Amino acid sequence: MKTKFTSLFTLLCICLNSTFAQSIEEECKTKLSLFHGHVLTKNYDAAYEPWMYVRDNCPKLNIAIYKEGKGILEAKIEQTSGSDRVSFINDLLKLWKQSAQYFPSKTKQGQYAAMACQLKYDHRSELGISNSELYNCFDNAFETDKASFKNPKSLYTYFSLMVDLYDNGVKSPQDLFNKYDDITEKIEVEVKNYSEKLNTLIIKKDNGQDLTKKEKRYKKYYEDYLKFYDQISGSMLGLINQRLNCENLIPLYESNFQAHKSDSVWLKRAVSKMYHKACTNVSLYENLVKAYDETAPSADTKYFVATVLFQNGKDTEAESYLKQAFDLESDSYRKGILAYKIGLTLKNKGKYSQARTYFHKALKLNPSSGKPHLSIASMYNDSAKNCGSSNFNKRAVYWLAAKQARKASRVDPTLKKMAAQSAANYNAKAPTKKEIFIEGMAGKTLKIGCWIQSSIKVPLIKN
Repeated sequence: MKTKFTSLFTLLCICLNSTFAQSIEEECKTKLSLFHGHVLTKNYDAAYEPWMYVRDNCPKLNIAIYKEGKGILEAKIEQTSGSDRVSFINDLLKLWKQSAQYFPSKTKQGQYAAMACQLKYDHRSELGISNSELYNCFDNAFETDKASFKNPKSLYTYFSLMVDLYDNGVKSPQDLFNKYDDITEKIEVEVKNYSEKLNTLIIKKDNGQDLTKKEKRYKKYYEDYLKFYDQISGSMLGLINQRLNCENLIPLYESNFQAHKSDSVWLKRAVSKMYHKACTNVSLYENLVKAYDETAPSADTKYFVATVLFQNGKDTEAESYLKQAFDLESDSYRKGILAYKIGLTLKNKGKYSQARTYFHKALKLNPSSGKPHLSIASMYNDSAKNCGSSNFNKRAVYWLAAKQARKASRVDPTLKKMAAQSAANYNAKAPTKKEIFIEGMAGKTLKIGCWIQSSIKVPLIKN
């Protein structure tokens, strides 16, 4: 009898527990819908209570608990101060850990770890966290999952902390340069990713096809991220340029050359820094380039060999190496970047026609980049006084320059303002309406000679 009673009691408990669990689950679903509705209207105060109920009782119910919980807790952080704010900050950090615990496949380690580090950085005074602790937080996130650590603001914060530690003698020059390279290379990966996606949409538009509403949204998204990456790249360059010069680069690389003369990554970074800081008129630069080419011959190494040959007055041989470099590169995006670099090198040597050829190749391979357009515009501007049989014809070259600048403004989100200013500057130097009227050239097509070999239609005079 006792055994039967025990069995019945156990069965009753199971039934009650099951019923209770079902009741909790139903309540969670109701409150999930409730807090989701409040989040959509940004009524975070009203969302807090039902959200906390679902979070505490049904943590595996829906990823929205963690995605939308971020906005709810950020609102609390914004609204509070003192110990209450610290409590909500710590709760948001806890929320991201719970997201990784309950939805590991939907919680990218690098992305969420970087968000946590950024939150700590933004509230470092309240949390009492040192720069070293913050840097280690970002560094661990970056090294753990570099692929999903891509937020522009966090990448910049990460580097700025390294700069602070370097300035305070905690990190060495080599540490600083290495981290600059690490983050710069990461940014280049993301810029390549978004540029290739944007290129597809630009090509579609250039072919006369309309973008769908979804594609227009994506286009703006890609353009915004490219602008963000461009801004932080410029800011990082500003920070490193204040601390990086030939005086500290040359002794650093001289002292480490023997130990790294077979390390292709080290050599690439050393050569690149020496080149970009114009530390090329020393034997060390040539030694670095040769070692880099011997260790890991590539399109990259052939380009740098060409810079050494140009420096030594061997222009014909240098141009042959530039061609080798371009032919060796197989990745279309990187090939476009290389074509632009080759174009700049030839432009700086005054070889405008050859430079333009490479700039056109760069545009074909990477149509979302406006830099080649601006470089062509600059060459037209510099050649205006030498191309044309009359003053009018010579100044008509500025219309060609303005046309290229406008193209840059149209395709490149990072250059819109500068390119528009350049176009306005070139147009200001072109013939005026009065001069067009006196010459009787309105609407006519002018052939531009010399190396340019192009035509431009003279603007009509509007009343």
